[in-house]
Amino acid sequence: MTSGSVREPEVVPRPEFDFGAFTRAFDAERRSRGLTWYTLTDELWDQSADLNAQRPEDHCLCGGAVSRLPAREDTSCQYALFMLRWLGRPPEDFVRDARDVGDTRLPEAGPDRRLRWDLPQLHVALDERRRELGLTWSGLADVLGCTPARLTNLRSARQADLALVMRITQWLGRPAADFIHPATW
Repeated sequence: MTSGSVREPEVVPRPEFDFGAFTRAFDAERRSRGLTWYTLTDELWDQSADLNAQRPEDHCLCGGAVSRLPAREDTSCQYALFMLRWLGRPPEDFVRDARDVGDTRLPEAGPDRRLRWDLPQLHVALDERRRELGLTWSGLADVLGCTPARLTNLRSARQADLALVMRITQWLGRPAADFIHPATW
């Protein structure tokens, strides 16, 4: 490089959740165990059998809906936890260009619990980091490739799409497990 020439900024790929790899992993495991989509959803639901017995008003999983996930190419972060727990794998296993964020193991959850994302907690961490960097919500939304409302809505959200929450945890440099807890509701 000669003096006076401008060096092009290095383009660093943004970590992205690979939904195809995720669905291929749980489908391959389903097939290796000889399960239909409906017996798979029974196993997923039965991971929390004691909690389910205490909460009969909760909706069980639908085999048809789970079988359509590969075609949809997206799901909520809460729904994905059933499959991740069953696979015994953290969501970071399915992030392309993942950053090293430390220990990614999901928390243990017995039959009396379900794994749940704490989205308000994720919002607090995101807002703190945003303020540290002097970013507006619009500026941060540009960085994360979404709308500002999708970020600010995390404050009171119960659901969010998996790709977005994984983009956020990667941007924060924190494991998803920091925001996932065994819950009884």
